[in-house]
Amino acid sequence: MSTHQAFTHSIWVRASATDVERCLTDLDLMHRWLNPALRCEPIGDWSTALGARSRFIIQLPGWQPVLFSTVIEREPGLVVWAFEGFFNGQDRWECRPELEGTQLLNRFEFEIPNPIVKAGFNWFAAEWTQRDMAAQLNRLKQVAETEINRC
Repeated sequence: MSTHQAFTHSIWVRASATDVERCLTDLDLMHRWLNPALRCEPIGDWSTALGARSRFIIQLPGWQPVLFSTVIEREPGLVVWAFEGFFNGQDRWECRPELEGTQLLNRFEFEIPNPIVKAGFNWFAAEWTQRDMAAQLNRLKQVAETEINRC
């Protein structure tokens, strides 16, 4: 049985691909749409350049698991973070320009090496994670469409 899982979501945003990408690469903008229980901290200076490192901390009562991430693929309109910790995998964000906006795709691929953590995730958090991914895309859409020009 494969331990690999992948969740894919997309949303159409009435903003340029450049503005949508800025929501992914500007740490202040990212914190406007990221789940409030998730904190992103740079390791060194904040960057989304190839090789840049950061940590994502999930703020749970009594436990704050950490995922360490590294940008492994970067081009205009594309950022892919590889991560390791209690999950191992990658989070791909791709901005596809369209006539009057941008199609934003997010693909979260991962494996959970610890069978106890995997069982807990599948029982408790898998469905919540998928709903949260969709909610994050909606918040990012709102930031790109309404707030980015004020920053």
